[in-house]
Amino acid sequence: MLHSATCGIGSVAVMDMQARAYASTSSEDSTENSLAPKTPHHRATADNLIFLHMRGGPSAMETFERKPKLDQQASAQGDKKGRKLTPSHWKWKQRGESGLWVSELLEHTAEHADELCVLSGMHTDINNHTPAMLHLHTGSFTFTRPSMGSWLLYGLGTENQNLPGFISISPPVINGGANNYGSAFLPAVYQGTAIGDIKTPVRDAEIGNLANPLLSKKLQRRQLDFLRELNEEYAAEITGETSQVDAVIDSYELGFRMQSELPSVMDLSDETQETLDLYGIGEGKQSDNFGRQCLLARRMVESGVRHVELCDEFWDQHRELVTGHEARAAATDKPIAGLLSDLRRRGLLDRTLVLWGGEFGRTPDTAQKDLDGRDHNPNGYTMWLAGGGAKGGIQHGSTDELGFKAVEGRVHLHDLHATILHLMGLDHKRLTYRYAGRDFRLTDVHGRVVEEALA
Repeated sequence: MLHSATCGIGSVAVMDMQARAYASTSSEDSTENSLAPKTPHHRATADNLIFLHMRGGPSAMETFERKPKLDQQASAQGDKKGRKLTPSHWKWKQRGESGLWVSELLEHTAEHADELCVLSGMHTDINNHTPAMLHLHTGSFTFTRPSMGSWLLYGLGTENQNLPGFISISPPVINGGANNYGSAFLPAVYQGTAIGDIKTPVRDAEIGNLANPLLSKKLQRRQLDFLRELNEEYAAEITGETSQVDAVIDSYELGFRMQSELPSVMDLSDETQETLDLYGIGEGKQSDNFGRQCLLARRMVESGVRHVELCDEFWDQHRELVTGHEARAAATDKPIAGLLSDLRRRGLLDRTLVLWGGEFGRTPDTAQKDLDGRDHNPNGYTMWLAGGGAKGGIQHGSTDELGFKAVEGRVHLHDLHATILHLMGLDHKRLTYRYAGRDFRLTDVHGRVVEEALA
């Protein structure tokens, strides 16, 4: 009306008011979205989580749980099923001021014994890789559920609106695949962003469609604003829950903003040679690939990413355990120790929770004639926590004297999830999402916080 009435100054003022109002909700600088930081349920001791996923199942009696009785009773004499007790293949030593037992297989990680909260009473419900991995990541192996990273993002948001809040580096393409970092029924903006996959060296890994070679950033912005307008019109027309549409809008905005910051975070060229050496990068050894994962994880949490998961290839040695575990240790031991050292010296470890472990453990016996192998064991295994409010220098729980099942300090996966959420400031019973007529949570109807693991 002002424009048609030739009131030029008035029409300019109205246009400016409209532009400011729209910019407050749609500009790339806006933080009023689904990923904005949220207030936790209680005081958190950790702001970020790094999960060092040792896919396949490391052997506790080769790493963090010493079994003298197993070594004494190990023999080529098998039972009626042809199974024979297998001794530990590496020597043991008490480490640090805490005297924590760690085998010589992990000589670099052992240097951080006083920072490790070793959970040796772990147990889970399934002994096959795919359902066990889904159980580890989502709390369920029977139905598609949101991953732990998605729950964290949903509950806490993230600090950097130009980066994904949940990143999975080199995730496996099998054993659940994308469901391990998916958001299921949570809004899509909470799903993990994959960088490469387990078959692709990290130095060659890319995020698909991160840049648009055909459109300038200005034109992309105009296109995205138009798409936002259409989505908002649709959201205004539908009745009931509109958070899914809002989350789609937010995910498009995040994709646009990622172009400006993520490439620089993934560029390791500004790191010193000392830092690269710390992580075992560029040494011509297996540690280069996982070292790059660990260094990227440090750069990401330092830049405000809420949760980063790394994945090592395969700890599943039914046979040739010695060469297999040695190869996996050579690939991961120095990078993990480097990550803990780097987080500590940068003042990040106190607020960054680090989790190490696989989907289950390994049995103390084997069907192999040469005793060089172990099978899946969901009944008793070891994982560890470090930093972020976890109690360092302790071993909580244990399996029986041979290592068949957890008997003391038993910690189920649901308990582990509840404890991680607690350290991150979330009550696992209150972190719920209503879907299909009921309230869902990561721990379903189970779980307890492991108080003994808290500093």
